[in-house]
Amino acid sequence: MENESYLLNTYFRNGAEIEISSDEEGFRGAWYEGTVIRPIPKKQRSNNKEESCQSLRVLVEYKTLMADKKGKRPLKETLNLIQLRPRPPLERPRRFNVSEEVDAYYNDGWWEGVVMEVLGDGRYSVFFRGTRDQLEFEESHIRVHREWANGQWTPPFVEEGREKAAEEKLTTETKPKNEAAEKFSEGSLVEVSSDEEGFEGAWFAATIVKLLDNGNYLIEYQNLRNNDDTEFLQEEADRLHVRPRPPDIGPFKSFKVLEEVDARHNDGWWVGVISKVLKGQRYKVYFKANNEELEFKHADIRLHLDWINGKWIGASQALKL
Repeated sequence: MENESYLLNTYFRNGAEIEISSDEEGFRGAWYEGTVIRPIPKKQRSNNKEESCQSLRVLVEYKTLMADKKGKRPLKETLNLIQLRPRPPLERPRRFNVSEEVDAYYNDGWWEGVVMEVLGDGRYSVFFRGTRDQLEFEESHIRVHREWANGQWTPPFVEEGREKAAEEKLTTETKPKNEAAEKFSEGSLVEVSSDEEGFEGAWFAATIVKLLDNGNYLIEYQNLRNNDDTEFLQEEADRLHVRPRPPDIGPFKSFKVLEEVDARHNDGWWVGVISKVLKGQRYKVYFKANNEELEFKHADIRLHLDWINGKWIGASQALKL
């Protein structure tokens, strides 16, 4: 609970400007601007006294979502701390590349997507995996996609001088549209994600069988088998759903509440957040994609890393491969 208290006092005090995620269907995957009204501690007890704890919830008020049809009364909700994050700092305007992960402002919130095409005149075509939609946005309505975990942004914000240098470098270089996409050879060990309902937020170990003429990959899963259970499942995967196998960064002695992790479940690694630390090196992990909370052993959890622009990015580190 020390980690929760620190984050609350540092980032989520009364009146703090925040962003809010929702578990309601049709709103998952978006972040909405809001304000902290006040924290609401609530005692939760279980049959096991060792697992009794304070479950911290926070009363918040939305900036753009209203509780009435006239749009005059801002919506208020009481939410778990893991559904909140600080408002990201403002950044200088910049250009984006194909395959870059971004947030696009749409329907009063910021939605996670991927740049599919640079259209010119400061416009981009962005694909949203959750809804399978592809929409056009102006540059001013797009920002770099970042995750908030352990009190830090990943990828981290850079100093203005470094940002300006990177911007100038972009103006002097011309890159092919798909250069940002990772290229894998036959036999490469990778992880593959899926947009199918029930599989969002999971990565499955696989091997590249071959590169297809359309630029996609034929992959073979290492743990998923076909319907007849006669061999490992093979299927086509596009470049946006394939990444290298994460590096082995060594064991962790323990994980903390609100730490972002991957948990091994149903033959894959699922992205979640530590919601409770139990006795005997066991943890409860909350999965925002399906609004579930499950219990795991320490051995079945790993630190969450994101593969961004050829680097593995963690909550406090950037690993170059």
